[in-house]
Amino acid sequence: MKPVSRRDFLQSSAVLTGSAVLTPHWPVWKPTQKPLRLGGPIFLKSSDPEELAREHRRLGYSAAYVPAVDINDTSKIEAIRKAFASQNVLLAEVGAWVNMLDQDAEKRRKNMAYITERLALAEAVGARVCVDIGGSYSPIHWDGPDARDLSKEYFDATVENCRKVIDAVKPKRTKFALEMMGWSLPDGPDSYLKFIKAIDRPSFGAHVDIANIINSPTRYYNNTALINETFQKLGRWIVSAHAKDIAPKDGHFIETMPGRGTLDYAAYIRNVTSLPQEVPLMLEHLHTSEEYDEARQFVIRKAAEIQIPLA
Repeated sequence: MKPVSRRDFLQSSAVLTGSAVLTPHWPVWKPTQKPLRLGGPIFLKSSDPEELAREHRRLGYSAAYVPAVDINDTSKIEAIRKAFASQNVLLAEVGAWVNMLDQDAEKRRKNMAYITERLALAEAVGARVCVDIGGSYSPIHWDGPDARDLSKEYFDATVENCRKVIDAVKPKRTKFALEMMGWSLPDGPDSYLKFIKAIDRPSFGAHVDIANIINSPTRYYNNTALINETFQKLGRWIVSAHAKDIAPKDGHFIETMPGRGTLDYAAYIRNVTSLPQEVPLMLEHLHTSEEYDEARQFVIRKAAEIQIPLA
């Protein structure tokens, strides 16, 4: 690696006033604008990989959640990989939405086995990432909140769990990543950097979901700065991002679809497409094809406004 000048370093690591700056050993990234790879769920009732890939393209998607497939169905996995590649649709994400910290030992064991299988599937199909949350100690909700989810115990257990999953699969093509959350770790770029350093595995990546970490008025009203800080700090480790929005309602913040909230989507799209690696932006958590149409069209329109083409 060639030496980095003081000027280049300061420019690459500048953050919000009062925030911790990156120390010199963290990698420096420089923006190189790319087309936007937008993705989301589709509603075509088919299990044929070629039909599914074509439907993504028809909708203007160039990224996709991995279709349902059994880890042991190697021929179907290969068919999915080839079909989506032929349509230039990036296989973005395999979800593994279970609690790695379930207080029931047998449930926790089964959950860890499931996550390991999902990472193995992501590796087999060549997806960009397998993602889960760190989990929760809550006895009521698998995704929290619980005061212990901000503790050293939580951090250490999550580091151990991530290492176990990664070391069991030893992925070469895909990454394992944690979903950002508002009420458990990682709850922002600084805590994510701590996980990256502590887990210390090349196959651990960063997954960005800005809407999830809007957990205070400061972050809500300064979300442009939060977006910029998150991408500056996590830079080269980011492998995927979720596209949602956040809006006020009855004295609270609620998740909503892109365009119905106040996230600075111009800043979000610019940051996603300025990373050195190609990163998909994935719509999620909507219910109908009409809702996804609205959200998709908003993101496409916003990208056009800032002159960023679709991939």
